[in-house]
Amino acid sequence: MDTKNMNTKAKKHYAVITGASSGIGKEFAKKLSEEGYRLVLVARRRERLEELASSLKTECKIITADLGRLEECEKLCKELEGLSVGIFINNAGFGDCSYFLEGDEAKEMEMIDVNVKAVHFLTKRILQKMTAQGGGYLLNVASSAGLMPAGPYMATYYATKSYVASLTRAIAQELKEKKNPVYIGALCPGPVDTEFNQVANASFALPGISPKDCVDYALKEMKKKKVIIVPSLAIKGAAAGAKIFPTDLVVKLASYQQKKKRQDL
Repeated sequence: MDTKNMNTKAKKHYAVITGASSGIGKEFAKKLSEEGYRLVLVARRRERLEELASSLKTECKIITADLGRLEECEKLCKELEGLSVGIFINNAGFGDCSYFLEGDEAKEMEMIDVNVKAVHFLTKRILQKMTAQGGGYLLNVASSAGLMPAGPYMATYYATKSYVASLTRAIAQELKEKKNPVYIGALCPGPVDTEFNQVANASFALPGISPKDCVDYALKEMKKKKVIIVPSLAIKGAAAGAKIFPTDLVVKLASYQQKKKRQDL
């Protein structure tokens, strides 16, 4: 599907957005609704989803789910049966900023469940569904953290997002070699002005971009079938530098940036 065909067919397909109740997910819902897509909004907080749905012009189905539990991911896939899914935004996820030895172990395990297990499970199931349909677009929301070798003081978060970026790149190549028309890509933004910091117990060390700018750029590049999408020149430069400079130096610089997010580290 090219951009023109995507817009023409939007009313025939659903766009599914996980983590739709706030931040980037909420902005994806607004933008895709403007493009004419019927929406399936997924998150844990029904009241927020209902508030969002009431502000949008296209049909919205609301599914409450805790994607940290695989049975809830399975439930979501069952509820999507019979729907033509044109776009799937795999957005649910969160981070944490702490000294690894003192970090909240339960929160880290939940982070792995949401950022890795749920993303992996839904990526496989939705790609299988889209392949059977004959096409579709799946965008995994990773992070610029996933393009770096490591992130001290956000060790678990960086590791989970590296998983997402690596998984996406590999699948994209497989689909290309198999001449499968389904698209997969990974959105790897740097700081975005959302509720992420509150959950991560941190504040950005660098200026953030707006969710709208992030989503506008992501959808534009997705329609061009770009596999790794980085919506910031500064972050593109940092990712390029991570490939050029010695790994030890890059990790030290990452440590410096993460410690700036909390005064007690």
